[in-house]
Amino acid sequence: MEEKGFVIKDKRFFAGKEDKKRNTDESKDESKKQQTTKVPLPEVSFNGLIFSLSSSAMIYLGEVPDPGTNKKIKDLELAKHTIDTISMLKEKTKGNLTEEEEKFLDSVLADLKWRYVKAVGL
Repeated sequence: MEEKGFVIKDKRFFAGKEDKKRNTDESKDESKKQQTTKVPLPEVSFNGLIFSLSSSAMIYLGEVPDPGTNKKIKDLELAKHTIDTISMLKEKTKGNLTEEEEKFLDSVLADLKWRYVKAVGL
């Protein structure tokens, strides 16, 4: 049985020109792969943060599938932790939100709390 070894690439500054060219070509190929698979990020906003946290809570409640595995999971402890995090943000930002942000936060929080109670079976 033949054992597979490993390859050592000398990336020090005095490495030969051939190695530098090959490393540069490999970096370009990897960069192109990453550029084609990147999804544009949404605008950074308070509502975006709340939406992101609520999406995580919905996954933990088993309401929507995990995007990584495409399977529904149910972890009520993590769901509660995420809902509590949103509640903490509500308290810490009181008086500093726009009317729209406040309504969105209240709506999301009420919905998540209702879904949590339903999931726990109280």
